[in-house]
Amino acid sequence: MYFKRIPNIIKPLAKNLVFEFPNDENEIYLTFDDGPHPELTPWVLDVLKSHEAKATFFLIGSNIKGNEQIVERTLSEGHHIGIHGYNHLSGWKTKDVEYIADMKKAAEQIESKLCRPPYGEITRSQAKDLSKQFKLIMWSHLSADFDLSLSPQDCINHATDKIKSGSIIVFHDSEKAKPRLLGALEPSIKYYLEQGFNLMPIPA
Repeated sequence: MYFKRIPNIIKPLAKNLVFEFPNDENEIYLTFDDGPHPELTPWVLDVLKSHEAKATFFLIGSNIKGNEQIVERTLSEGHHIGIHGYNHLSGWKTKDVEYIADMKKAAEQIESKLCRPPYGEITRSQAKDLSKQFKLIMWSHLSADFDLSLSPQDCINHATDKIKSGSIIVFHDSEKAKPRLLGALEPSIKYYLEQGFNLMPIPA
């Protein structure tokens, strides 16, 4: 089970988590989880560049080795990076000490104060601890491109439904999400731009 959009009732219960960045500049925030991927991340960067769009990439520490140049390119092209754990652990299924240590291990490789809990699963105690060091970024819109039962059009619908200034949208530059990412990303970006939104990196 997952929420394509975070219910408003949940947000006040998670004071250490950021679900959106309200603004008056028509800025929205496209994010990518689970990279870097040797083929998909460069493709995503190409698509973003072609539309003069910026984004934020939440990286898995164990994926960085061998893909360092992709991370360098990401930064050089004006995007931001964030931490998505070293081993992509669920906070709900992992003891606090192990979970926090995994995040901090990733932080040794990823220089950023932005952090996104894998699966969006984090306990209050974990969030309280990590928020002392990081800005914990969730989302308002989940494309669900990881869901094998969905079509690219389903993901487009999820990623564009009721978008507003400050929305945070999640895609995945991962092998599992590949067919849906390839079909859904560019149409979604075109929609955002047609609606007058500016695609910006999450404030660091």
